[in-house]
Amino acid sequence: MSGVPGRPLLTRDVVSTLRSAARAGAAAVECSLDLGRSTTRVLAAATGFTWQAQAYPYPEPCRERTVYHWTGETFEPVARYRSSLIKLVPTEWGPPTFEIDGIKMLPTARVSPYLDAEVKVALIKPAGKTILDTCGGLGYFAAWCLAGGAERVLSFEKNPDVLWLRSLNPWSPAADARLALAQGDIGVEIRGLPSGSLDAVLHDPPRFGIAGELYAQEFYDELARTLKRRGRLFHYTGTPNRKTSGRDVPAEVSRRLRTAGFHTELTGDGVLAIRT
Repeated sequence: MSGVPGRPLLTRDVVSTLRSAARAGAAAVECSLDLGRSTTRVLAAATGFTWQAQAYPYPEPCRERTVYHWTGETFEPVARYRSSLIKLVPTEWGPPTFEIDGIKMLPTARVSPYLDAEVKVALIKPAGKTILDTCGGLGYFAAWCLAGGAERVLSFEKNPDVLWLRSLNPWSPAADARLALAQGDIGVEIRGLPSGSLDAVLHDPPRFGIAGELYAQEFYDELARTLKRRGRLFHYTGTPNRKTSGRDVPAEVSRRLRTAGFHTELTGDGVLAIRT
């Protein structure tokens, strides 16, 4: 998995656990410093903690819904702001999600975003396949493709700050010879992929209002061009605006995919499509 070895990650819950242990006079406490991937022994004190023979201060202030990473001198939020605020956000499940300008990019309400990705990857049956992961994000789709025996995963992520989040996230996939991860806009990059070169596609774009071009007929035609016959596509849609405007994005997506040459089926929070 990704993340920086030997660099602790903290959340407010972890800091509360350490401070509570110090107040109770505990010599040591078992907790996780990698967002729930493992547990480790930590010596807790009132103003900081010691781990792997190194002393660390607690982050001040320590806010909820924030992951802190050690820079070598201090703890800072795993967040960047250029044109948008992009941050890693802890979840009750362990594996984090991320947000762009406060918009949550992965589902967390009823399931871990990591296990949610496992279910969706299973729909495209990854074993032995060449798979396109259009909007790589934190890499959870790619991780499950690799675990499921994919032969090759092509993954594109447009935003360099999301790639930075990924480099610090211990649940993101580590380097693997089968994973080709590149910074790039899939709307552009797909035009350079050979026709019929893909066995399957996982498409989890930002919301329509942010990246409408990734829901367009032209893009779906490109997906059809690059997929082999009987190739599988899972397209995450969610149900944005259904309650406020009555708009049915899954139905709109299905219609465009059928026009591009797919058989479609609504499943879960997206569309499963098979190239005809």
